[in-house]
Amino acid sequence: MLCPRCSSNQNDDIKFCTSCGANLEAVRVALERPGSPTKLDWNDTWVAQMFMSGKANELRKLELERRMGITPEIKRYNEIKAGVIVSSAGLGLAIFLHVFMKGIAGNVAPEAAAIITRLWIVGVIPFLIGVALMINGLVVSKRIVEAMEREKNEPPALDDGPAPRGLRTPNTSEFIPAGMSVTEHTTRHLSNAEQKVDR
Repeated sequence: MLCPRCSSNQNDDIKFCTSCGANLEAVRVALERPGSPTKLDWNDTWVAQMFMSGKANELRKLELERRMGITPEIKRYNEIKAGVIVSSAGLGLAIFLHVFMKGIAGNVAPEAAAIITRLWIVGVIPFLIGVALMINGLVVSKRIVEAMEREKNEPPALDDGPAPRGLRTPNTSEFIPAGMSVTEHTTRHLSNAEQKVDR
């Protein structure tokens, strides 16, 4: 075996180079490993993600979701499910606070009891957030999914410019008249030169 550091010829059984002391065992392990270690790709680090533009970051996020199989329809169902969970939790919190605070209100001053008995309203906030999530999933996200499906099923758009001139169909050898000729007016300057010479 050749030592990678000093290029001296070494016995295959020794662990360290007798000339320079390099770790030959580590070299053997690295050479026997089927896959070479991958080089660090800075594009996959959080630092690169931090400096990405908004559009690039959004495209990367969509690509990751596509690889994981998260479709817009699945995201829509997850949004509806989250709305049901949050609104149910808010409703449960409101009921719990109403019952619990009614029990406490009998043991406090009447001014404090008026405030304590109304604390159940805190549960209305998550309930309304959950309802908003459900409405968003049922209405807005549904339209987004439909728009993405239409976009996916549309044929690729051609250039907006005029259609190029050429053959009408692939089955004909007849050319569409161009309205001008390549050789038209190429000899006009000769007739002008003859008129000048005659004078």
